[in-house]
Amino acid sequence: MTAPPPVFLSPGLRDALGLWLDHKRALDGAADHTLTAYRADVLGFLAFLTQHHGEARGAAVLADLSVSDMRSWMAHERGRGLSARSLARALSAVKSFARWAAERDGFDATAILSARSPKFQRKLPRPLAEDAAREMLSVVETQARTPWAAARDLAVVTLLWGCGLRISEALSLSGAAHPLGDTLRITGKGGKERLVPVLPAAQGAVAEYVRLCPFDLTPPEPLFRAARGGALGPRGIQKAMESARLQLGLPATATPHAMRHSFATHLLNAGGDLRSIQELLGHSSLSTTQAYTAVDTARLMEVYETAHPRARRAP
Repeated sequence: MTAPPPVFLSPGLRDALGLWLDHKRALDGAADHTLTAYRADVLGFLAFLTQHHGEARGAAVLADLSVSDMRSWMAHERGRGLSARSLARALSAVKSFARWAAERDGFDATAILSARSPKFQRKLPRPLAEDAAREMLSVVETQARTPWAAARDLAVVTLLWGCGLRISEALSLSGAAHPLGDTLRITGKGGKERLVPVLPAAQGAVAEYVRLCPFDLTPPEPLFRAARGGALGPRGIQKAMESARLQLGLPATATPHAMRHSFATHLLNAGGDLRSIQELLGHSSLSTTQAYTAVDTARLMEVYETAHPRARRAP
């Protein structure tokens, strides 16, 4: 992919972009990495407009955009190698910025908001089968060279599958989380907090790791440690699972994030309520939770026939 055009923006556009990002942070609770992605996407769009029109213009340039301008930008992005998925994300950020600017400055943003997102094939997550998930827990702890690191890897992966945590959420836990209680307060994406129940297996796995760990785990120190005592990064767990899945003959999709997918799918397969699982995962949208679960049509029809009033037959 070729580099984006250099960014030469008018002070008015830079100020507008900064105010919009402040708005996303303060009112929408957007996380720092999300804001960084938003800024890069909108900067690229505004830089293209400057280059496209041959001059640096103020925030009023948004009001003068045409459908043709939007098509030119999207064609430019695809031409430099941007994938359809990445372009769809960039367009979403641009529309959000334009909608905010239109409300603030009182102009018609129809040309921007009507631009169609490129179609792309969504990659649905592939959870592990229940027996494969159990085997992963058994084998992942055999990949480390020391007993304490083996216990650590098992504890982290158990939290992913047993509590549905993101790997970043598990690794962000501090020593204050130990000993684990019946529930765990997690701060997820966008700073949103949620309570997740903790299974005895997860409590036991973390307790065994703490017992063996040679480092000081008192608050506010990180709970999970790397070989030299620093905070454990995601790559350590990814490598342990890579080795385990090769040993088990599992596909490359058997990643740490797949354990979180498996948590959702296995709960739903066991009769869990989709809305409750949404809360446990910390998803703001139910459609995201649906994408995380892999339930066959027969299972969905069974739920429908059991629960829907119109589907139940009179005795």
